Amino acid sequence: MKQLDFEGQYSKFWTKFERTLDARKDADNESLENFPSEYRRLCQHLAMAKSRRYSTGLIGRLNDLVQRGYEALYGQQVKNHGLLIEYFRYGFPAALRSNATYLWVSAAVFVLPFIAMMVATFVNDQIIYSVMDASNVRGMESMYEPSAEKFGRERQADSDIMMFGFYIYNNIGIAFKCFAVGLFAGVGSLFMLAYNGVVLGGVSGHLTALNYTETFYPFVVGHGSFELTAIVFSGAAGLKLGFAFLSPGQYSRVKAIQLAASDAMKIMYGVFIMLLIAAFIEAFWSSSSLMPNWVKYSVGAFLWFIVYYYCFFWSRNKVALYLSQNAAR
Repeated sequence: MKQLDFEGQYSKFWTKFERTLDARKDADNESLENFPSEYRRLCQHLAMAKSRRYSTGLIGRLNDLVQRGYEALYGQQVKNHGLLIEYFRYGFPAALRSNATYLWVSAAVFVLPFIAMMVATFVNDQIIYSVMDASNVRGMESMYEPSAEKFGRERQADSDIMMFGFYIYNNIGIAFKCFAVGLFAGVGSLFMLAYNGVVLGGVSGHLTALNYTETFYPFVVGHGSFELTAIVFSGAAGLKLGFAFLSPGQYSRVKAIQLAASDAMKIMYGVFIMLLIAAFIEAFWSSSSLMPNWVKYSVGAFLWFIVYYYCFFWSRNKVALYLSQNAAR
């Protein structure tokens, strides 16, 4: 579409939107109710104008309207609560939903080896030794003995605080590796995801075969929603880097990686917070043998629901608006 036709088709809408901005305090309820959808439509117009390389004058006008609309929608919230609150309300879910393809690939590369190895080790308990040496297998078995007072890794630590520190170090280390090695054309992230899926699946299948289900699953169900999901998210962020390396598009390879890294870090900030929460739950809740299993399963199910509702369904309209505004910038 030529610019003149584009302007002829939408100029009345832009003028109406501008008048709504100028008179928001006096606008009727119907206008205010339609404002979010109209703002999203305006963001789409700006994105189209940029992609079609229309004149700087037109792009400048639309950009000004988008900025004013953003201030009208989010400005007061940002002033009152800060950018950090805005990130967790909209930014993190928006970063996940805008990179859904990478999330699906990452989840498949992690989950499929997990399931395959879990079944294999359950059927044949010798297979676990293909991914872990005998001393590690014995150590892992001792962590979930039904007679233990504390369950999980490093349960011999002097305090739950020490366990908390260990979990943070371990979990964030795994997530960062899944992300950083994505620079190697994404192959590194794929390997790390598959490897962790194989190891965790092997451990699950082996302990299930030993009938340690009354200690192992109540332990992992609480923090697993944050920890395992965060690993998948970090792998998705790494895959985004790898794809930018392989297919930079109109940019130089360095510029494409810089842009991808900027977007991927929006995921990684949330990943680090998720892993802090996972470490806290693992150290102070999951490891306890005093809590009845039905309570642990109930809390675990609730946490899984909360994590996935927040990441993929929370405030869908406002997150969509946030995505549109950022895409237009």
